[in-house]
Amino acid sequence: MASVREFEIGPVRVGGQSPLVIIAGPCVIESEQHASFVARRLRDLSHELKLPLIFKASYDKANRSSLSSYRGPGLQEGLRILAAIKQATGLPLLTDVHDVSQVEPAAEVCDVLQVPAFLCRQTDLLLAVGRSGRAVNVKKGQFLSPWEMMNVVEKVASTGNERILVTERGTMFGYQNLIVDMRSLAILTKLGYPVIFDATHSVQLPGGERHRSGGQPEFIEPLARAAAAVGVDGVFVEVHENPAAALSDGTNALPLDQFSALAAKLMRLSALVRPWSEK
Repeated sequence: MASVREFEIGPVRVGGQSPLVIIAGPCVIESEQHASFVARRLRDLSHELKLPLIFKASYDKANRSSLSSYRGPGLQEGLRILAAIKQATGLPLLTDVHDVSQVEPAAEVCDVLQVPAFLCRQTDLLLAVGRSGRAVNVKKGQFLSPWEMMNVVEKVASTGNERILVTERGTMFGYQNLIVDMRSLAILTKLGYPVIFDATHSVQLPGGERHRSGGQPEFIEPLARAAAAVGVDGVFVEVHENPAAALSDGTNALPLDQFSALAAKLMRLSALVRPWSEK
């Protein structure tokens, strides 16, 4: 893998010679109690594993399949919940932004602002997250080739912000199917920024159940292992203690009780291909 920038996100270092980072949490904030429960459990597991971890959760899922789908508590309440979680756990936070107006308030609470895949070419949004001063995670659109992401990261970097993560989440493969081309991970690394592999959205079947997306969670682990073996800088995984009852994207979520075993495997694989120095 080509050399990439290394930078800090709160207490976590990502890129360069840093250890593999895991970005994990529920798809959406279902309630303060639920989000806090998942965050505390992930914090405890990360301490046990000595695993650098960033907690993720969305206050709004603006691109749900159906108008009737649960979207989340909204910007104001969602950010209040995330701020409480950060204070209680000390974990750095990642959340999505969908509109320029959301960037400033989200940046006051969260350490990483994420641009969803469907919005990765929205110039005004990319410039706004770049100017926020926070780290930026841009998900590669299912409709883009990896080399086209050069234009995307250049928009963010033009603001002077080079704390950029680039996330692969699969490529459209006909209708309602995604495929992961592992060559994409190596190509994205050539952009010079840390590369993240989204192991749960990559197994999604977009709109596969008509009013919601389906998924093939049995492929989360093999794809995540493959990405770790390629040498990615981090793995993104959505978790839920009961995926069948999740209010969003449960069909492609990793059961929380499987997180520790998978994370341990990914750390061992990553250490073989990207040995890091102690900081």
